[in-house]
Amino acid sequence: MNKETAIFAGGCFWCMVHPFDQQPGIISVVSGYTGGHVPNPTYEQVCSETTGHTEAVEITFDADVISYKELVSIYWTVADPTDATGQFQDRGDSYRPVIYYANEEQKEIAENSKNELANSGAYDEPIVTQIQPAKEFYVAEDYHQDFYKKNPERFEMEERGGRAEFMEKHQK
Repeated sequence: MNKETAIFAGGCFWCMVHPFDQQPGIISVVSGYTGGHVPNPTYEQVCSETTGHTEAVEITFDADVISYKELVSIYWTVADPTDATGQFQDRGDSYRPVIYYANEEQKEIAENSKNELANSGAYDEPIVTQIQPAKEFYVAEDYHQDFYKKNPERFEMEERGGRAEFMEKHQK
């Protein structure tokens, strides 16, 4: 097995797990916080918009089964790359879209993919998703993990906030 990780922020982490969790080669998808300056932040701290963190998912995958490039392609279909101030009904800095890269290869793949998307004509607005080096990833509290499995009704409600419609429109 060729184990690697990818970290993506695209709004509420509850809604970012399911699209990746369903792919072959995915070992785990963990909800957490990254990109900020406060060690071991809590959900409440991150929601206060004072930590610099985003809600994100850390995806551990078998690169022999699914590539980082494929994961980035999926990311573009689940997070609105034109909205720098949040995602769908979730507003604020902690919900901004960011691809966090672990190494130069991931950085190059993410940047090339972003450029392809920007040149595709798929969006009228500029692509504003940030591409930044990965920082410490802090696992979120237990009740945030596998939220779509634990709370399917609430998950469906969150999806109806605009992400489900966006995903349907942008699936390939």
